[in-house]
Amino acid sequence: METPVDFDRLDEALRRCGAGWDASQAHGLLAGRLATAGADAGFEWLTQVLEGTDANNALRSECEGMLRALFEATYRQLAERQSEFEPLLPDDEDATAVRATALAHWCEGFLHGLVSASHGDALKERLAADPLADIIRDMLEITRAAADDDGDGESEEIAYTELVEYLRVAAQLTYEELAEFRTPADGGDDAGEAPEVLH
Repeated sequence: METPVDFDRLDEALRRCGAGWDASQAHGLLAGRLATAGADAGFEWLTQVLEGTDANNALRSECEGMLRALFEATYRQLAERQSEFEPLLPDDEDATAVRATALAHWCEGFLHGLVSASHGDALKERLAADPLADIIRDMLEITRAAADDDGDGESEEIAYTELVEYLRVAAQLTYEELAEFRTPADGGDDAGEAPEVLH
């Protein structure tokens, strides 16, 4: 299942409407919020990404429509548990340095989504235990990722591909590990349909 939102179009739309988040950060944030809160995270995520933008601006309306589509696609990818989740990142044709930066930003957003939600003691304990503690440590390392302009292009490409696959699997695993913390109202988890919480 491909995400129906193009990275470059969303990234440009977020910039044009004055949002403080780029496309990779916003998608990472969404994945982290979905893991802890399920569909209930939708409205708060949308509000956070568009915070400080002009609600009456047509550019914001365009951006909001793309974010709604991204929410629904991402929710389905995680909830249907069919390994179709993909981090929203630049195309493979973009420079490795650009993609490495986006990868780091995705991890920043994901970690923010995990730790900035309301946390009870049980959730804090789960995040501090393996495998989630390992995932959080790894993502913290990736936030410092940078491509070396003088490095071996082929080896950097291989490393980038491996990191993308790791994030894909890690996000799905985190979603599974935190299932018990999502509210019962999040009944769409097994239903295959994203609830229209943003409409």
